[in-house]
Amino acid sequence: MAEHLSLQERRTRTVNHIHARLAGFGAKANAFTTSPEPRTIGSVARGRQLLAGNFLFAGRLIEAPDTSIWKIRMPTGRFAMEVHGCAWLDDLAALGSPEARAAAQTWVLEWIALYGAGKGEGWSPDLTGRRIIRWINHALVILRGAEPKQSQKFYAALARQTTFLSRRWRAAGAGLPRTEALAGLVYAGLALEGMEKLVGPAVDALARHCDSHIDSSGGIASRNPEELLEVFNLLAWVKVALKDSGHRVPPSLHDALERIAPTLRALRHADGDLARFHGGGRGVEGRLDRALANARIKATPRSGLAMGYARLSAGRTSVVIDAAAPDTAPTGFAAHASTLAFELTSGRRPIVVNCGSGRDFGADWRRAGRATPSHSTLSLTGLSSSQLGPETWRGGILREYLVNAPDDVRAQITRSPEGMQFEGGHNGYAESHGLTHARMMDLSFDGRAVVGEDLLATIDPKSRRQFDAALDDTALTGVPFNIRFHLHPEVEPTLDMGGTAVSMTLRSGEVWVFRHDGVGELALQPSVYLEKGRIRPRTTKQIVLSARAIDYATRIRWSFAKAQDSEGAIRDLAPATAETD
Repeated sequence: MAEHLSLQERRTRTVNHIHARLAGFGAKANAFTTSPEPRTIGSVARGRQLLAGNFLFAGRLIEAPDTSIWKIRMPTGRFAMEVHGCAWLDDLAALGSPEARAAAQTWVLEWIALYGAGKGEGWSPDLTGRRIIRWINHALVILRGAEPKQSQKFYAALARQTTFLSRRWRAAGAGLPRTEALAGLVYAGLALEGMEKLVGPAVDALARHCDSHIDSSGGIASRNPEELLEVFNLLAWVKVALKDSGHRVPPSLHDALERIAPTLRALRHADGDLARFHGGGRGVEGRLDRALANARIKATPRSGLAMGYARLSAGRTSVVIDAAAPDTAPTGFAAHASTLAFELTSGRRPIVVNCGSGRDFGADWRRAGRATPSHSTLSLTGLSSSQLGPETWRGGILREYLVNAPDDVRAQITRSPEGMQFEGGHNGYAESHGLTHARMMDLSFDGRAVVGEDLLATIDPKSRRQFDAALDDTALTGVPFNIRFHLHPEVEPTLDMGGTAVSMTLRSGEVWVFRHDGVGELALQPSVYLEKGRIRPRTTKQIVLSARAIDYATRIRWSFAKAQDSEGAIRDLAPATAETD
């Protein structure tokens, strides 16, 4: 992928490799200060796949039985980054069999032989931080039965990577990459004998980073819920490591955790999974609860928006709505045009979802997944509320940033005896068509009904002139638009009541019914569910209301309601679906 690197990126990579080589002359380490305790969570299923020679990273599957992970072909830069990050150690440790332990030890020692002198793709600050944390977490597995020379090489490699991080953490990008680099440095400084002097400066740098990149509401610029969870996990590990070693936890780090915890709670659906917005997935099951336990923080409920999202919840039902503009800065390379999109979950079963990130499935899916029609909201036909800008290569990876995003997004949540209400609007279509999109949603107090309304309207004389011009372009037939409700693949939808409603059966046995006011034309169309950890998109369905805006205000009302014959509290014990195809 090096041919796509800019001059600055080539320089950064060269400097990284120089420092990686020079780091071998830094401080040495021969032992741990205490016995490492694993804190990362892996997947038993993925551990089995790795042992079977099925290497699934960044959406690409390489089948190579009886082959070292370092001898397989790395098809993409993201694939190589995930392999060099060594998070797969979590999966092998979760499996815990003798074969898994042998593979973990062999592959780590092979990395040291191949790349430990400062060569290869893995010498960037964020990957090094990620890798160090895994090596330390699973050191007992890696070193079990190892010969003295192998142990010496392991400690020498850890020391070199720690010294490298102390010199190059500033080269990591803001946000999650720099958090990974600094967390790895703190972790290693506390764990390795002879590295204690690195802890203080690294902790101070991490505290400053918390102050500058975690806002007052506990959010990050990318607005990616899964990325926020990763940041929270790293900070929680650092806090525990500092306390366990008798070091002071800086107030900035503790305050950051206090701010993030309620935000993550607000972004979690009734089934425990995170809302899937702006490139984030649902997260590993149980990771949020474990992170909160590690941080020893009780997350209090947050009122108002959480990182730009509105949460409505009642009974066994949760709704999460994207109620802010997307990130258009360099941190927003995975941002989606999803303003006013929502997800709906009942108990353990998602009903309405967004298609998700297509980044693992190729460039076409990546672009399609970021467009407004891939989200459960309104979009003008052929137009997203934010557009993708020109493609650029950064770090050997093709990236596109959003442009022409809404610059006026408003939202309000209110409570009443009848339930919770959301009101929001954005001007993403004002420049092109003079139209403002407003969305109102009500969740009943028992969680059995969601009533919504979408409005396209002009708000001043200038917008009316723009709309008139757009209307003229359609020969006065009206500006076409669609309201989409993407359904989870495990929802079984059926057109009902002569095609005027949709019945949706969940695996729990619940039945929900979608109805509308008849202004739009109802259709049940194919859709996709772009899920991380799979090698291809999953097929599903979407409910689509199609209409045309002819007047200065066009209003469509719709609802999701649990059927009267559905129990109020069905025991839902069906197992979750497999993680991969």
